[in-house]
Amino acid sequence: MNTAFIIFGASGDLTARKLIPAMYNNYRKKRLPETVQIIGFSRSPYTDDSFREKMKEAVAAFIPEQFDIKIWDEFARHVHYQVGDIDNINDYRSLVHRMSLLEDHPSNMLFYLATAPGLYSKVIGRLHEASMTVESDQSGFRRIVVEKPFGNDLASAIAINNELHGVLDERQIYRIDHYLGKETVQNVLVLRFGNAIFEPLWNRNYIDHIQITVAESVGVEHRAGYFDQTGTLRDMFQNHLLQLLMLVAKEPPVAFEADALHNEKVKVLRAIREIPAEYSSRYSVRGQYDGYCSAEGVRQNSATETYAAIQVYIDNWRWQGVPFYLRSGKNLKEKSSEITIQFRRPPTQIFDVASGKTELFTNRLSICIQPDEGIHLRFAAKVPDLGLQTRPVDMDFHYRDSFGSNLPEAYERLLLDALLGDKSLFARSDVIEHSWKIIDSIRSGWESEYAPPLFRYQPGSWGPEAANTLIGREGRWWIQDCRGEGQSDRS
Repeated sequence: MNTAFIIFGASGDLTARKLIPAMYNNYRKKRLPETVQIIGFSRSPYTDDSFREKMKEAVAAFIPEQFDIKIWDEFARHVHYQVGDIDNINDYRSLVHRMSLLEDHPSNMLFYLATAPGLYSKVIGRLHEASMTVESDQSGFRRIVVEKPFGNDLASAIAINNELHGVLDERQIYRIDHYLGKETVQNVLVLRFGNAIFEPLWNRNYIDHIQITVAESVGVEHRAGYFDQTGTLRDMFQNHLLQLLMLVAKEPPVAFEADALHNEKVKVLRAIREIPAEYSSRYSVRGQYDGYCSAEGVRQNSATETYAAIQVYIDNWRWQGVPFYLRSGKNLKEKSSEITIQFRRPPTQIFDVASGKTELFTNRLSICIQPDEGIHLRFAAKVPDLGLQTRPVDMDFHYRDSFGSNLPEAYERLLLDALLGDKSLFARSDVIEHSWKIIDSIRSGWESEYAPPLFRYQPGSWGPEAANTLIGREGRWWIQDCRGEGQSDRS
């Protein structure tokens, strides 16, 4: 059966930067159905030829190492464009007619909403009105991919889910978070459940605390208008950081399949201890970099946070009492995403720490998601020719050394999974809603009389000093093992 991949909002940046390059690479690797047709739908007055030319330039610019003009010419025959208004039902009927000209029998259909979130409802309603969501054995599958953000709070997320469920079953809905498509994020599952040496230690008996950092070195730039209405807590924590926390903290699923994986994620979210409003200042920090309010599109005297750090606990058997520290911000010193598992110190120290001949330290495991993808395991080693003096050393794994430097883009894997019907790396509705419940609770504290101050920080720093106080109360500190020079702030 033929397969149609239809992109709504196809003239936008996402299509050129991510979607078409990802589909091109899947075609180059011979992973797409031979009969696939890619149809861009937007108001911009492109023809098939002009749209293909624009996409060719994008592929050549964004993935030059993979661009091959001969392969592109073959791929381009599968790329089409339909001028249409998202709110005009007649344009959807014209799209159906166009598809009938491209294919001589019914097709599977995968709809991708690369539009502004405010247009989701219109697209969903018009698809239904045009009978494009009707699924049967004769018609093939009907699936829809929804880009984040999935609402801006719990109420709006529920409203979007209700609209989707009014037209489609949950099994047909693919909520995409590109973070879950990263090879290094997926490797967290393999590291934990594919290696017997780690899982026995992955609990409160051996782990002191866990840090999750997603740092950006750039400011809000062209996203200023959107970001100023959203903030870091909604923009980064509700999806990226909580997704990483769930991967680190969840129990082994009964099988590597979508529902089993999502069930374990929900258990983690339900076990996260709520932060009462009166404890907001103790367990959370919010900050804003100097100069943010002068960015175009930002409100004067805006109180939107560009940095946030929180301390949370998971009240279950495995993690009771283990603090999780999450932080993210813009205009920080370096771009870095990492997970740090800090293990407990040995119960007794038999080496001569007091004399200064050896170092008191702990083991830690650092999972580097970007920019230097890999894993670092820190342990003690004896310094040669110096008695029993010890020093921490690292056992390193770098993706580029073992598998080459060209890791596939996240969208490449995710789009292929959507076409194949694998929802393992997509978000389920209850996961989204539980995530928003956690974020809404924190924001409620920030909007109360107990709200923490909006701390200032210098661009190019690691954020406000209050974040160091948050983690430092119990003798801990932030760690950056995955920075470009491979050094942490403190060993």
